[in-house]
Amino acid sequence: MFLKKVAMAGAMSLLATTAISACEIGARVSIIGNEFPAIQTVGAGAAACTGAEVTKNLTADHKDIHVPGMQGNPAEYTSAIVANSTLVILMNDDLVRPLDDLVAKHGGALQKSQLITIDGKVMAVAFMANAQHLMYRKDILNDLGIAVPGSYEEMLDAARIIREKGIMENPIGGAYAAGWNLAQEFNNIFLGYGGSHFKPGTAEPNVNSEAGVNTLNMMKSLSEYMNPDFLTHDSNATNAEYRAGNIALLNMWGSRAASQTTADGVTDEVKNGHAIAGPMTVGGGATPASTLWWDGWTVAKNISDAEAEATFIAMMNGIRPDMMQDEAIRTQAVWLIDGYEPTDAAIGVFEAAKMGTVPYPMVPYMGLMHGSIGNELADFLQGKESAEQALADIEAAYVAAAKEKGFLQ
Repeated sequence: MFLKKVAMAGAMSLLATTAISACEIGARVSIIGNEFPAIQTVGAGAAACTGAEVTKNLTADHKDIHVPGMQGNPAEYTSAIVANSTLVILMNDDLVRPLDDLVAKHGGALQKSQLITIDGKVMAVAFMANAQHLMYRKDILNDLGIAVPGSYEEMLDAARIIREKGIMENPIGGAYAAGWNLAQEFNNIFLGYGGSHFKPGTAEPNVNSEAGVNTLNMMKSLSEYMNPDFLTHDSNATNAEYRAGNIALLNMWGSRAASQTTADGVTDEVKNGHAIAGPMTVGGGATPASTLWWDGWTVAKNISDAEAEATFIAMMNGIRPDMMQDEAIRTQAVWLIDGYEPTDAAIGVFEAAKMGTVPYPMVPYMGLMHGSIGNELADFLQGKESAEQALADIEAAYVAAAKEKGFLQ
């Protein structure tokens, strides 16, 4: 069994400036996760380890893959890179292991804020914070004398003027792809309206409410200023629209901020006009219409102890503190890694935290609610049913799934 501890350069008291100078593992490591730049960096750091094979599958389809990929015995993937929502899905099916022993043995470089502890056990290691917030074309707004939108209502007003002036026909972008993305946009606005997904202290659904109706009506209004194919646009497609100069206003993940104007093909006009602001409010409320997130990694339960230890060591190499000395890496995320200093790209996420943005709910049944929302909203946005019917359909789908999982009787 592999027992060698990864070498740490320098004393523990100097962790902010120390680096893992070598990473050697003795068993296979296989990683499943999303594909945005910060996660690609973590994956590359893990893959730099030697001594055994490290493979990674970083894809936008990770949410559809990680559960079946970790259900086998042995699991296909030894680590899933997760967020608030996906950790509870894996835990519901008992697919990830507690990390306390591995943290004690190999986690000396971790900060307390990185340890995601549930029921007294460390179940994941977080490496970055995230939130959705406003990105916009300051050049267009300035030319038209439009103030930076602080609410979704102001975004709609700005979009109307941009269209009327003939600047853009569809100036708003949003990750409204039917499924997970669409549900997340609902969640953001629903929480901004003061909605609660569940009745207090229960797993009973609570989205068929005034806040739910207001949310759907706002989403419908926003969609009228989007590309007609908005129900197919995930974050990648929405960003491509922005980089091409086709949209001027979008609610987008902070983890995408640093790469908005550095990707291939971005015009100078977009590069020079790009700007970032905090999340917007809605309905006259003070609560941001967004959610706070963390991203981190897990270790699979259905693997050998040798593979678990190798995976932990490799993933630690992917988030080592000396990475924060690289300016290009620092700009990729709001890192929770020791030694991180905020960059301009982090403005939106920091504003989200300062404004009191609500964390994404981490109750065990939230994944079922999220899935039900994503599956049931397209018909409403296509004008095929009322808001009330769509919300009733969401609750019915959720109740059926929650009963199957034993959350409801």
